[in-house]
Order: sequence, then C-alpha cells, then structure tokens
Amino acid sequence: MKHYLLFSITWILTLGIFSCQAPTQSGIEQQSWGKLPNGEPVDLFKLTSTTGLEVKISNFGGIITAINAPDKNGIKKNVVLGFDSIEPYLRGRNFFGALIGRYGNRIDKGQFTLNDSTYQLSINDGVNHLHGGTNGFDQKLWKAQPINNPQAPALKLSYFSRDGEEGYPGNLEVTVIYTLKGDSLFIEYTATTDKPTPVNLTNHAFYNLGAEGLILDHILTINADHYTPVDSTLIPTGEIAPVHGTPFDFTKPYEIGARIDQVPGGYDHNFVLNESSKEGLKFAARLEDPQTGRTMEIYTQEPGLQFYSGNFLDGSIRSGNFVFEQYSALCLETQHFPDSPNHDNFPSTILNPGETYNTKTVMVFGVNK
Repeated sequence: MKHYLLFSITWILTLGIFSCQAPTQSGIEQQSWGKLPNGEPVDLFKLTSTTGLEVKISNFGGIITAINAPDKNGIKKNVVLGFDSIEPYLRGRNFFGALIGRYGNRIDKGQFTLNDSTYQLSINDGVNHLHGGTNGFDQKLWKAQPINNPQAPALKLSYFSRDGEEGYPGNLEVTVIYTLKGDSLFIEYTATTDKPTPVNLTNHAFYNLGAEGLILDHILTINADHYTPVDSTLIPTGEIAPVHGTPFDFTKPYEIGARIDQVPGGYDHNFVLNESSKEGLKFAARLEDPQTGRTMEIYTQEPGLQFYSGNFLDGSIRSGNFVFEQYSALCLETQHFPDSPNHDNFPSTILNPGETYNTKTVMVFGVNK
C-alpha cells in the first residue's frame, strides 16, 4: 500500500491557512445529546477556535452537526446540513456530516478478490456496496476523548471494527481526530489491521455556504485534470478521462449550475486530484458563495475528491425552516477512488498488517469581502 505522506506545517503556514484575527474565547464543551435505541448515551462536543469558528461533532457516527462560520457582514450561520438533536439522525440514514468507513463510496456488487480469496460485502445501494454497508461507521458509537487545548481544541474518536464486520476481513482499529485551528478544521484518520483489508475513510459533510437555498450559484474550483467516468450504477468504468472540454472541468472557477443539466442525474463523480510538487497537503478544491462571501478551501493527502451535488435530496427532510431539497447542499469528499479493489490501475486501498493508514484533510473557511 502506498504510504501516506506526513504533512508539512511549514508549507501550511506559507499558504496562510492559520488566521491572525483577534482571539476569542476558545476550547471544547461537552453536553449530553440523548440516547441510542439500546440506551447508550450520546454526547455532543462544541469546538470553538481562537477566531470564533464553531464546529459541533457527535460521538455517534463522528457526525459534524454544525459548522458556524461568519459571512462578509460577520453574521454566523451553519454551513452544513445537520440537526440540533439526535432523533432525526436515528430516523433515517442520510450520511449528513458522518464519518464513512470501512470504505467510502461504492464497491461493485460488494465483491473484491484479495490474495486469492473473494469477499462478499453487504449490499445497500441497489446491487452495490456503499459507504461501509448496511451498518457502517456512520452508525457506530465512537469512543470520544476531548482535548481542551485553547489554541487548538480537538476531539479524538476511536472505534474497533471486528473481523467480518459488513464482510470485511481483519480486525481494524480506527482513530479520527478533529482539530480546530483558527479558521481551519483538520481531520486526521489513522488505522491498523491484523489482516489485509481495503480501507478508504472520509467525512460526508453536506455544504451550503449560503446556509439556505440552493448551491447552484456556488462557484467551485477542483484541482483535477482528470476524473473517473461511471456506469449507470455509479461504479467507475476503470477509465481515467480528461475533464477538458466536458462539464467536469472545474480547473477554473465555475458556477455549479451552469452545466449541471449536461450531467445526467447531476454530479456524483470522483475527480483525480493533480499531484503536488510539495510534500504534504495539496490543494484539492475551493468553494465560494457569491451572495454571502463565504469561502472554503480543501487541502488533502488523498488522491481523489468525490463531488456530489445533492442529487438525491428530495425535500422530505428539513431542519427548522431549511428544507433539504435537490441541490440544496453538496459534498466534497476527499478519498481514494471508488471501487479501487477491483481496478489495478487505481491507487491501492489495501492496508496490510504492520502498516499504518494515516491521512489528513483540512477545510479552511474564509470570506470574500
């Protein structure tokens, strides 16, 4: 398995990721957030940075329930789809803000062959396996350890995935650390195994930088000259195709709604991120809401980025006055490619005993005045 590079703090600093705004009261707060149907208690943690950015995370599914970010007038609103209580998360599985594993995205028919053994995973997306199966990491209660560092409040989440869970081989020990530094939210994923197994972890936040309405007027840039075309069930064909001359070309800023009607069903595709000449985190994407001025940049060590335009949101769910209808939010999931265990030309997702899976992603929030 290709080892994940450790990011360079020096490089991040040169990019200006850390804010130098006036400090505010920062740290981490914990509160009871209800119980699961089996009676297990669930907690909610609020991380507040020195710049006032607020992120709320539950130990159920590692869910980011809110990211409260200011607009060009200093007005803070939640820029991700989420709920104030746990009950809506228990009524339906929509992956809002959740940690995804063992394998983010799809595996064709839930099957793969590894070391001459064929494995059958659970099927939960038509004929395919999606986001870890019928009871993936987004449905688990993680062990939580708050780290109350005023300069960089953090939440460490741990989960032990047993051999055979959802059909995957090997016992997998997983740790995810959310850290808030200035205007940046860091997510670091670590895992070890006792048997070879596919691993592809990500976060499934749905973003709307306007905090209301649709995202069709959001402006998106993706640092990718290629993408992976898919079949009718959204499984990659194996081709790595150029984006030039297609509606998948976001190498320059483009309004999301400008060409979405040229993509049947909307965007739900993996983009092959361009390699960086520098060690560590590379620029993956930039999102901007021209109305509020809010911006978000993503840096990652992952080779791919799944851009999903909220195609399957149907208006049946709401939070307060915000109805979650089609195109009311989008996902930008840093990842390895979908169905990689079945494509030798894709970067490997196989983790072996003695290796450590380690990867980082950073979301940087800002404002265009």
